Amino acid sequence: MAALAMTGGGELLGAEPQSANGKNGLMWGALIHLSFNMWSDVPVESWGKLEGDQVSWVTKDPKLRFDDELWVELTQRMSELGMNYILIDVGDGLQFESHPEISVEGAWGKERLAKELDRLRGLGLEPIPKMNFSAAHDTWLGVYSRMLSTPKYFEVCGDLIKETLELFGKPRLFHLGYDEETWGHQAKYDYVVVRQGETWWRDFLFFVEQVEKNGSRAWIWSDYYWHHPELFMSRMPKSVLQSNWYYSESFDPEQVAYVQAYLDLDKAGFEQIPTGSNWANATNFQGTVDFCTAHLSPELLKGFMQTAWMPTLKASREAHWQAVDQVGAAIRKLAAAKA
Repeated sequence: MAALAMTGGGELLGAEPQSANGKNGLMWGALIHLSFNMWSDVPVESWGKLEGDQVSWVTKDPKLRFDDELWVELTQRMSELGMNYILIDVGDGLQFESHPEISVEGAWGKERLAKELDRLRGLGLEPIPKMNFSAAHDTWLGVYSRMLSTPKYFEVCGDLIKETLELFGKPRLFHLGYDEETWGHQAKYDYVVVRQGETWWRDFLFFVEQVEKNGSRAWIWSDYYWHHPELFMSRMPKSVLQSNWYYSESFDPEQVAYVQAYLDLDKAGFEQIPTGSNWANATNFQGTVDFCTAHLSPELLKGFMQTAWMPTLKASREAHWQAVDQVGAAIRKLAAAKA
């Protein structure tokens, strides 16, 4: 299924964020999880049942794992540091009218979400939704994670994308995830699915089409490029915003293929929001900013994203604080360099 042609994809991204500070003319943000049901390697509870005699079981936490107090403190801190967007991993953390069977106990209702989106915009943080449709990270889909590439799967996923975009007020971006769909990343799972070849592309382009026809722009993790560089370059629509990611300390492209990917995507004309993390060390995010601002085309470099890869819980507060403070330091450093 071909992706829809998107008129002015770059112009859409280049538009002024709804409530952004526009620090350095770049997007500065972090991925924060509302839902954390993205992995199946730590069984929590059997869940899910289809109507009739079809029964499928998956493992996912039936309750929302999320701390309201930390959420408020963290988003306020992000605003104070000059960050201008927040990528919210929605998953099963909203009460969906189209498919209520997806939502976990404690999921946010429409009114709660609207209130939070207004608050975020008031802080200068543009809220952007994310739903990961990688077969390695779709535990949040419940029974439908066992139906990949079927008509029912397409129906449900299309409904969820449409409803989420409506709930977020037609945001200009929608992150589809789509990372780590490999055997290695699912080696500890009880149930393994890896789409390949035409099936991968058919499903992926379906998702891009769903996002674009509902007035937004698709955004993905770029690691499919690492394993399929020629296919990626020949078939990936330029309308899709790329987030290559790399979390280690060395930024020598001759030694690190993941770093070279930033250069390859730039040369091919893809717009990028490079992604770093404090998950493994404290220097990666600044290294990401230093390398990419020095080597990527200014017209294609749209911003940066930080990832702590921790649930939004008090036990993870220190990791979240370190993550956003590293973004604040990078914003200040780049501003000083341009002064």
